[in-house]
Formats: sequence, C-alpha cells, structure tokens
Amino acid sequence: MKKTQLYLLAVVVSLVGLGFAGYKWQVLKFPLEPDAEVQVWTIQARAEFMANGGPNRVELQLPARSINDLPDFLVLDERLISRAYGEQMTKSGGGRQVEWSVRRARGKQSLYYVATVVRDEHEWLDGSRPRLADPPVLSEAEQAALDSIFTEVKAESADTATFSRALVRRLILNPESGAAELLMASRAGSRVRAEFIAAALAIRKIPARVIHGLIMTESNTTADVLPLLQVHNEQRWVTIDLRNAEEGIPENFFLWSRSNKPLLSVESDATPSLTFNVQFNLADAMVMAKRRSEVRNRDLINYSLLGLPLDAQSTYRILLMVPIGAFIMLLLRNFVGIKTFGTFMPVLIALAFRETRLIGGILLFVVVVGLGLLVRFYLERLRLLLVPRLTAVLILVVLLMAAVSVVSNRMGIEVGLSVALFPIVIMAMTIERMSISWDERGSAHALKEGFGTLVTACLAYVVMTWDRLEFLFFVYPELLLVLFGLTLLLGRYSGYRLTELVRFRALATDEQK
Repeated sequence: MKKTQLYLLAVVVSLVGLGFAGYKWQVLKFPLEPDAEVQVWTIQARAEFMANGGPNRVELQLPARSINDLPDFLVLDERLISRAYGEQMTKSGGGRQVEWSVRRARGKQSLYYVATVVRDEHEWLDGSRPRLADPPVLSEAEQAALDSIFTEVKAESADTATFSRALVRRLILNPESGAAELLMASRAGSRVRAEFIAAALAIRKIPARVIHGLIMTESNTTADVLPLLQVHNEQRWVTIDLRNAEEGIPENFFLWSRSNKPLLSVESDATPSLTFNVQFNLADAMVMAKRRSEVRNRDLINYSLLGLPLDAQSTYRILLMVPIGAFIMLLLRNFVGIKTFGTFMPVLIALAFRETRLIGGILLFVVVVGLGLLVRFYLERLRLLLVPRLTAVLILVVLLMAAVSVVSNRMGIEVGLSVALFPIVIMAMTIERMSISWDERGSAHALKEGFGTLVTACLAYVVMTWDRLEFLFFVYPELLLVLFGLTLLLGRYSGYRLTELVRFRALATDEQK
C-alpha cells in the first residue's frame, strides 16, 4: 500500500472516531471525567382543592417529554402521587396532561406531580400550527380605547413582532394613557393580562398564545408561574417577555405548558390552588447522560457498552485498556528500543499486576520467574522435548505459586494470596523464553530482555490503571479508532531508536571529526 493511501486511511479512521466521540460529548452530554457533575432540578407541582363527596375529575397540564417540544431542558423522570385517585396521562394538540378521577371524595384533597429535569441545550423546533385566539368581549368604551392604542402602536412598529412588543409596553409596562388604564383596570394578574393581549391580537388577525413556565435557579424555593406571550409572524413563533417586552425566551426558563387550557381544572372546585416547589441538586454527570440518552432514543443506550449487564461492563473496562497498553509497548519498542520477551507478553503481565498491585506484582514476578529458571535449567539436562518441557515448567509454576501463597499467608502478607490469579501460562512462557534466550545469546541478553519486559509491564500497568483514562475509553470506545489511526501512521517508521542513538553516538562523533 502506498504511503498516501496509508495516511488517508489513518486520517479517515481517526476523524470517524473523533466525530462519534464529539457527538456523544457535545450532543448527548457524556462527561469526560468520572467525577463530573451536572445541575439537576426536582420540580413538585401540588394541586389542592375541595371535594364535595361525589365523583370528581382533576386535570393538570404537564411539561412535554419530546426534545422538540421543550427548549433548553429535558424531563428525565416523572411520577404521580395520589391517594385513591385513578390517573391517566394523555396528549393533545396543546400538550400533555394528566387526568385524575375518583368515584367519591370529600374535604381537602392534595395531588402531586414530581419531575426530574436536567439542562439540555438544543434547537427548539416548535412546529405547532398557529391559530387565532377568540377575540375578547369588550364594551363600547373598551373597544374604542383598544382601537386608539392599535393606531398608536401601528405607527411605531414595522412587523408582527414589533407591533406585539409595542402593545405589551402600552398595556402592561407603561399604562399611562387613559385608554390603557381603562382596559387593564379590571384585568389584574400577569396571566389574565397575557391572555387578554393574545385575544386582542386576534382582532388584528395575529395568531397569539400564552405559554407558562418556571425560572430555574440554583436554590430550593417556591417558584411562581411565569406567562410569556408568543405571536406567529407567518414563519415561526416569536416569544415576548411580558416583564420587559423583550423578544426571546428568558434564561433558565423551563416550559411547563403551551396549552390554551388552564394549568389546573377541578370539577368540584372553581378556585383550586396550584403551587410549584423547585429543588436544586448536583448529580453524577454519567448517570444523567445515560438517562438523557434514553429519553432521546433508547437505542443509543441499548446498542452501546452501557446497555450491557454490569459484569460485562466491568470486563470491557479492562479489555478496552489492553490496546492502550499495546500502544505503550509499541512506543517503547519501536521508538525507545526496549527489548522484551514476545510482542504482547508485557501487556498481559500488566493485566496480572491489576490483581497484585505494582510492588507486589514485581516481587512475585521476580520470585516465580527466578525459581522457575532454576528448575528450567535442571530440566535442560534431562533433554526433554519442547512440549513436555513446557508442561513440566507449567506444573512447577503452579506448585511455586501455591508455595508462595502458603508462605505469604503464614507471614501475614496479603499480596501473596493474589498470586493464584496470575496468568499461569504467561508465567510459564516467560520462563521458557528467558531460558532459551539465556542459552542462545547469553545471560546478559536474557536479563536485559527480562528487565525490559518488566519495565514495559510496569509502565503499561500505570497507564492502564489510570481511572480517568479507563473511564474515558469506556464511555468513548470510538477513541480506539484514533489510536488505530496513530498506529497506522507509526507503522511505517524505520528510523533510529533512542537507544540506538546512544549506542552509536561514537560513530557520529567520528564522522564529525
């Protein structure tokens, strides 16, 4: 394969891995660190009313669960709390609602809706169809006052949005004229005034509606419902804040309902009470990201490592670190020039160190390999064939491990009890490879390769047991594609290694002379 094709493949593979990881980080909000936290709010809506002893039906408007119907936030979980009431959630053109019903109820009643909400900034695609509200019923004087205000507002506006903002300023923010005072005198309360303006705009053939929501703060408090005016400019819905007549959704605004129905309606009580309590918390970012992805699309979790059983997840947390250890070994062998026994044996020994920890693993490695070499040299005199010799070494390695465990247990050294988890075959192969190198190239070369194997295993262990790196590659396994691309780029390197630069420095000095 030509170098151009190799470089192109490495770049494409790396970009694919970075693309998937970037999507999970920026869109799905998966964290980069295991101890990351996110803001979470628990909202409790409490409906209080009086029941008259007969059948009763209660309807409460609910926030949307679809990502396209809820700006900047996402409802992760919700539950209903009621006693003796039947409950049913339904969805209509104006939004979602829960209907509580009971055959008999008397006295003061309380029903609850609790939702867990997390911030999730995304584009709000409000595709609901605009419709004109019902025009208000006005007296002759009120109609004349409203016409005069319309005339003034039209002169200082350029389009639907500016016309509506100017109307809000005249009627709510600066009701200094007699016409505004006449219209607003009998209409107290922010919601009543917002609904009046939406109805008044219908006279000018401007589709308008009132949406309701809460301002989410970093404190535990009782929240007031904030109504906002929305007008349609034949292209999209434009939101107007009635507190300042500014365009746009206020910061930290959680949309509760955009239905034209009352937030709470009760058959037995014309004046029910609806209160909201908001509790702020910090939660584990990983757990919240998983729940957020389940709300968006459950297949995003089902077809990922996070959808596996917990024991399988624990296994893959370790397996995904094996390529990291192999990459460390690649750098040490091809660029530094450290000699090792085998290609992946240091990585497997590093995996064994996870059970014994580093210091204990080094001591056990030296003891078992050292004693095994002594036995191997004795077996050499018996002139056994390869397979019987390996089998004999394997049997003796198991006996050595058992002896070390018994002795360490009697001495109160716990690390010796982990020796049984050492990969027995790897230890036997290490002893065999080291003895062969000893015979063919001498003791110095064998000890050098043994030391290089141990150093490489130690460095691989340090990297493979780094909690942040283990978390990162488990959450973003596609980053292994980036590692794959780097391996392809480094695969053609055939220059000097660092140890060779030191080894042949005398030749470089002679050439300069």
